[in-house]
Amino acid sequence: MATALKPLAKDLGTTRRRFLQEAAGLAASPVLLGAGAGAQTQDHEPLTAHHPSSTMKIGFHTDAFNSAYWSFEKCLEWAQRNEVHSIECGVIDGVSWIHGLGYQPHVALYEDPLLLRKKMESYGVRFSQVDAAFPLSGKDGPLYGVPYVLKTIPWAKLAGCERVATTDGLHRPEGLGDAEAMDLMKRSYGQIIEVAEAYQITINIEVHGYFTTKPDLLERMLAFCDSPYLRLNLDTGNSYIAGQDPVAFCRRFQEKVTHVHVKDVSRSLAAAVRGNQTGIAVSHCSLGEGVNADNIRQCLSILRDRGYQGVLSMECEGASGPMIEKSLAWLRQTLKELKIQEG
Repeated sequence: MATALKPLAKDLGTTRRRFLQEAAGLAASPVLLGAGAGAQTQDHEPLTAHHPSSTMKIGFHTDAFNSAYWSFEKCLEWAQRNEVHSIECGVIDGVSWIHGLGYQPHVALYEDPLLLRKKMESYGVRFSQVDAAFPLSGKDGPLYGVPYVLKTIPWAKLAGCERVATTDGLHRPEGLGDAEAMDLMKRSYGQIIEVAEAYQITINIEVHGYFTTKPDLLERMLAFCDSPYLRLNLDTGNSYIAGQDPVAFCRRFQEKVTHVHVKDVSRSLAAAVRGNQTGIAVSHCSLGEGVNADNIRQCLSILRDRGYQGVLSMECEGASGPMIEKSLAWLRQTLKELKIQEG
């Protein structure tokens, strides 16, 4: 390994970006990964419209089992039992007693990513995305959020995960004007994308907060960096509860979408808070049973025609299984009706 690393330090004129790129290459090499880890590939070629055979993958966010106090491995068991091969979860930077006792369905960055990857492969499951969405829009975004995301990127690479989710805060940041907060986030994303490019990890901006649920501001955020590694996590429920039209949202940003949170909204919640909130922590409504069902169908049609072949990550309360299982059945049936194959 010392021989492999020597060229990195040899040239004192090497730029930080080049150093990161070479280090990331070594991180993915057989020297560090081992022959059994397998090669990682990532397709960043432009999607083409009207695929003759459209395919999308179904996954879920382990938030569905927060209230059930499941462990991450129990979520893997659920995925295997229901033939779901993509999973999304949060990452924990540090030690948490509730996670350590097995009562939290997320993963900690101290967990060895290669061993975890091997365990997931035994269940036939892989990460579609990991969630490092500490709000980057406030004053503490650069202090806590940026290091959190930067630490997650190399971990995700070794874990076989190609995407990391980021976002803004739910409300206008205290003590900052909109322009100040946007400038702050631009600097933060600049730092993040430099490292993400080296590791070939896509940084998704999730539609979730004060800035990201406003289409004009989101468009500016997606232009913070001219990079194929800055993309969008569309969320059908958060855009709806913020008072936006999810279909118009999807149509406007379809070129940037690399991951989708599929979320319905109950009629009672929509009546109570639509237009006054920017995000839903966990929807207590199965897919297809809320006021957002038709919007979801239309979004899927737009993505199908665009050639999207990524993951549709279900976000709803699992109720220890039954509610998310009902969502899974609805989503599978909807894909069939829209002539979208499940990958």
